[in-house]
Amino acid sequence: MWHFSFFSFSFCFLLFFFLVPHQNGSPVGTISADLLNQTCKKCADESTIFSYNFCLTSLQAIPVSHATNLQGLAIVAMELALENATNTVSTIKELLNGGGAFDPFSIACLEGCLEIYLDVVSRLVNSIGVFLSENYDTADAWVSAVMDETATCEGGFKGEEGAIVPSPLTKENYNLFQLCDIALCIIHLLTLIPQAPLQVGCVAP
Repeated sequence: MWHFSFFSFSFCFLLFFFLVPHQNGSPVGTISADLLNQTCKKCADESTIFSYNFCLTSLQAIPVSHATNLQGLAIVAMELALENATNTVSTIKELLNGGGAFDPFSIACLEGCLEIYLDVVSRLVNSIGVFLSENYDTADAWVSAVMDETATCEGGFKGEEGAIVPSPLTKENYNLFQLCDIALCIIHLLTLIPQAPLQVGCVAP
């Protein structure tokens, strides 16, 4: 359910800015019905850990993705990552409130992951902001850092001497990693294309 960040933060940007091409004839400005497939395929071709199916399924689930440009797709991916992280914070709190469902080591891991995900939420919000300011290098660095933090959370459930405690957050960590990978790939693609100035703002109906 994409209710927190997608509709409250980026709804006006996506509908009134990213639906409008900014450079006639440019790859960024051209709105293509096949843009989703082309983008996911290109990213999958350049990385062995990138999931084409996850990319296509995730972006297709957001209707505006079918009528936006490459910049808009990057925002959608980051918004989905933010939504995932926000929901995971709630999930971790629910798990911790379960009391005796976990041993002390697992509880400590969950508490560590909660701190990580609270930082991730803030970092993703800032990443969206700098991306909208066309500071792609900083957005790239911060999204990459989020990907590293998912590995830190997942790896925290490995005990001493290589013993492994099953992580209850494997799915959440994987989804966030993949969503950030989508955003990161698109940001890289955008750095290869000459950009027109962004025109940020909402248009009253």
